[in-house]
Amino acid sequence: MNFYEDELKALKKSNRYRKLQIYDTNIKDFATNDYLGLSSNKTLHKNASKTIENYEFNNAKASLLVGGYHEIHKNFTDDLCYLNDFEDGVVVGSGFCANVALIEALVRKNDILLMDEEYHASGILPTNLRYINKEFFKHNDTDDLQRLLLKYKDKKRKIIAIEGVYSMNGDLAKKEIFELAVKHNAILIVDEAHSSGVIGDNLLGIFDYYGIKIKPNFIKMGTLGKAYGSFGAYILSSSHIKEYLINRAKPLIYATALSLYDMALAHEALKYIQNNKNRLKEEIKKRQQIANKVLNADLNSLILPVVIGDNKKVIKIKDKLLKEGFFVGAIREPTVKKAILRIIPKIDQKCDDFEKLLKLIFFNKDVKII
Repeated sequence: MNFYEDELKALKKSNRYRKLQIYDTNIKDFATNDYLGLSSNKTLHKNASKTIENYEFNNAKASLLVGGYHEIHKNFTDDLCYLNDFEDGVVVGSGFCANVALIEALVRKNDILLMDEEYHASGILPTNLRYINKEFFKHNDTDDLQRLLLKYKDKKRKIIAIEGVYSMNGDLAKKEIFELAVKHNAILIVDEAHSSGVIGDNLLGIFDYYGIKIKPNFIKMGTLGKAYGSFGAYILSSSHIKEYLINRAKPLIYATALSLYDMALAHEALKYIQNNKNRLKEEIKKRQQIANKVLNADLNSLILPVVIGDNKKVIKIKDKLLKEGFFVGAIREPTVKKAILRIIPKIDQKCDDFEKLLKLIFFNKDVKII
């Protein structure tokens, strides 16, 4: 029986229907989040495989607290804490699970969660728990956040949630938000999924970019499936908050620990990024300069959104570009307020191809894309 036939028909009618598709690997990829192209780095894969071979088993086998915590997890976390100047940290199965863990565990009955209105869906989902009091502040609006911090000044704990680089628009969180968190003694969760590995003097993300001194109320969450070319996520914090999370956060307590191969691969990527950061920064800058030259667009990250505003049209444009050999993201409402092409100038794609793509979208009279 087709239990959800009506719902699927409604999705198709509104041009919101999705399906799985395997794309030709020869297509020029300007859609995925493999910002540094490390997913195709075979040396990292070989090194990670050798690391696994040094141990008796290949899998974490259980949750972190029931024997799943491994030396491979600890070694990566220790290095990550050292580089980011955080006191402690823990790894988790995915960025989605990390956000669920943080929001579900940290926000208690007498607290207030203040979340940027463009925060990722993985963080918004647990806010629907009935005991969580929350308000969404206007995107990157420090005045609106200040207003809410004053409004809820008597709450037991104030918890702010922002992204370092916002996944759809590619804009950076404002430095003033970090200052407000310190001023109002609020816990600050920073989702660095799209900033870690992409911005900062050491390519460590938004804290690194602004040169922010780490405080006990700061929490950094990042993913390993984007710039790090692996899978999984991490949470960096004070030892006190880490201790609380491993005792209360369900995705840490009840889920099998992150795979040892993914962890070893992410560790290899971390070392690779630090050893090659100057070259990688140059490659990132080249692509940002192309966006500025062709479109007069100032990119601070590696996300270039092009507003289309129509779900049906954005899919047609994506399909036209596929025929021309280019793969870009087509992000539809309600994921975004207005449908966009989401272009990722990954550094494993040639600068000439990036420039060609931009000119094809905006300036080619023979192939009318927009």
